[in-house]
Amino acid sequence: MNQYDTNNIFARILRGEIPCHKLHEDLKTLAFLDVMPQADGHSLIIPKAPSRNLLSADPGELAAIMVTVQQISRAVMSAFGAGGVLIQQFNEATAGQTVFHTHFHVIPRHEGQPLRPHTGQMADQQVLKAHAEKIRQALAAQ
Repeated sequence: MNQYDTNNIFARILRGEIPCHKLHEDLKTLAFLDVMPQADGHSLIIPKAPSRNLLSADPGELAAIMVTVQQISRAVMSAFGAGGVLIQQFNEATAGQTVFHTHFHVIPRHEGQPLRPHTGQMADQQVLKAHAEKIRQALAAQ
């Protein structure tokens, strides 16, 4: 199995070397907005403990992540009036993983609205800031 890269972008976010639009943080997890969102409110949930993906993650860490995934899912659905939520998780490059730190995508979905491509172009930071605030308000109301 491949090794964990301590300089992946999510590890750098956890160390505070790269900023993020933080939604939620607890002892074991961090949730923040994806900077190349496929839909408004597209969020990422990561463990604070280093693990490459689901295949190498500690089961206790995975349990904590899923609690946060559920909280963020409810919040993004509420904040964006979504009818559903898509949860994505990729393991190794062959399966589409591009950042090799365990992470879950939470993407609010609306009927008939296609997902935007997950390209190399970052979204407007002011828009992301406003979206993060909407989600934090929805979290506070839970």
